Amino acid sequence: MEDRTQQEEASPEVQKRIQASFDRQGLMRHLGARITHIAPGRVHIELPGRPEVTQQHGYFHAGATSAVADSAGGYAAYTLFPEDADVLTVEYKINLLAPAIGDHLEAIGTVLKSGRTLTVCQLEVFGVQDGQRKLVANGQQTLIRVNRPDQ
Repeated sequence: MEDRTQQEEASPEVQKRIQASFDRQGLMRHLGARITHIAPGRVHIELPGRPEVTQQHGYFHAGATSAVADSAGGYAAYTLFPEDADVLTVEYKINLLAPAIGDHLEAIGTVLKSGRTLTVCQLEVFGVQDGQRKLVANGQQTLIRVNRPDQ
């Protein structure tokens, strides 16, 4: 059974806020990552395969894999935060389950528990090759809701 959050989309206002924040991330731009889905408590980020994001054996680098996972979870949490709040990662743990190969990676962040201060997310990263998805990494993340610096 498919998770219903894959069908839902966040409101246009939330989507705009998430995309605007994502667009300010220099690392995501540098990696060539892009958001492909924004739902309440769930965000998908795609990272195209290219030599600049691989390691010496040609697999996606663990740093690139972890970075898109971290951002997917952070933005999943951010979808549930009020407009005057920001999000920061407190900690995350990632397990690299298989060599990350494919045309692209798909990182999915899903909120497990959203609180007033701390939010916990599940992180999944899939290698996608010719339409076939393989789980290559999974993890868990804790995020903190903070007031914007200008608040």
